Amino acid sequence: MPVLETHRLILREFTLADAGFIVELLNEPAFIEFIGDKGVRDPAGAEQYLRNGPLANHAKHGFGLWCVTLKDGTPAGMCGLIKRDFLPHPDIGFAFLARFNGQGYGHESASAVLHHARSHLNLTTIHALTAFKNPASVRLLGKLGFDFVDFIQQPGYAEPSRLFSSKSN
Repeated sequence: MPVLETHRLILREFTLADAGFIVELLNEPAFIEFIGDKGVRDPAGAEQYLRNGPLANHAKHGFGLWCVTLKDGTPAGMCGLIKRDFLPHPDIGFAFLARFNGQGYGHESASAVLHHARSHLNLTTIHALTAFKNPASVRLLGKLGFDFVDFIQQPGYAEPSRLFSSKSN
């Protein structure tokens, strides 16, 4: 069931049936380099990731990461909001399979998530985190109206991350 719909995409809640897609996405070289190696190598690990990550966030906070699909149902990536214990506000996250990069899906899905966050969840401040060496995400966040705030050390990461913030007007 769609949560959000754009011109080309559907954002919907993940289900355990998405385990195969999650294995593929979390093992993309760019995902491992810029987001981290989640150690998910098989459908059972992907189901655990879904239960403890996106599904748990939705249950606890009323928001989380959604599966981003093309209108024909093909899974392309994920995008949504995450509430982290070490940040005062939710942050937006996104990741796509490499074959879907460069087509504007990140901007399209993140714009829909931001609109939903402001109009339906009444969130006024949204953060974003990127790996220190991730220029594509930095460019996308700039297009989305995020401003660089500072470098922070995320728990479990060796290098500092860039923290961005976007406030509604």
